[in-house]
Amino acid sequence: MKLEVVRPGFTTTVQDLGRPGHAALGVGRSGAADRSSFRLANRLVGNPAGAAALEVTLGGLVLRASAVTTVAVTGAACPLSKGGLNGPITLWPGEELALGTAISGLRCYVAVRGGIDVPPVLGSRATDTLGKLGPPPLAAGMLLPIGPAPREFPAVDLAPRAALPSSPVLRVTPGPRRDWFAAPDELLSTVYTVSPDSDRVGIRFTGPPLSRVRHDELPSEACVPGSLQVPPSGRPILFHADHPTTGGYPVLAVVEEDDLDLAAQLRPGQTVRFRPAR
Repeated sequence: MKLEVVRPGFTTTVQDLGRPGHAALGVGRSGAADRSSFRLANRLVGNPAGAAALEVTLGGLVLRASAVTTVAVTGAACPLSKGGLNGPITLWPGEELALGTAISGLRCYVAVRGGIDVPPVLGSRATDTLGKLGPPPLAAGMLLPIGPAPREFPAVDLAPRAALPSSPVLRVTPGPRRDWFAAPDELLSTVYTVSPDSDRVGIRFTGPPLSRVRHDELPSEACVPGSLQVPPSGRPILFHADHPTTGGYPVLAVVEEDDLDLAAQLRPGQTVRFRPAR
């Protein structure tokens, strides 16, 4: 059984829960940017939590079923040609599912019962946009292979979720290079705006620059998801799903991992603030 990609949308990739454990090779974790929405989509179709699904940026995806297929769409709020968000949808042979442009949030997840059965690379089917690992982004005319349906049937048929906040607040813990900045707490008192120059590698922010007291070069050091690096511009960059495993700019703070799902839904032009995690 296969799904045909009629239109790929703005950007659509195959994702799972990533390929952790390869940082020594310079390979990041990758995987779904909003992991809670990803897991929910799989749950709604009865898949294991890590089954490969589609991550759709801003919507626009159109799929056509070749056989009876059960899918679910979660994440960013977007109109659907059939069914609704956060519940299973049955597609009949030849029927299409179209995702409109997201109204709020940035990323939708489309899970298919049986999972997207592309070949794994280093144990994962995720597309790593920085490392160029895994399957390429979707293109019109692609046929996506679907794996065998799991024995278990979905245990839930609707999972309503709270609306995404219009101006999110992300919790942070102090980073290892606070002493490189003249007033590190300015991060907590500044309202930042998400830059259009953001992607799965990093979320860039515009706003007043943070001033440094040290201007010498920093040897590259290990970075984790959520690291807030501050380049010479003084405006922080939030390392996200496809971030490099090391970085040479000082890390002022680290966003709590539980808040990275919310960060994955930030849209360009949206405002965001940071607050202490404790």
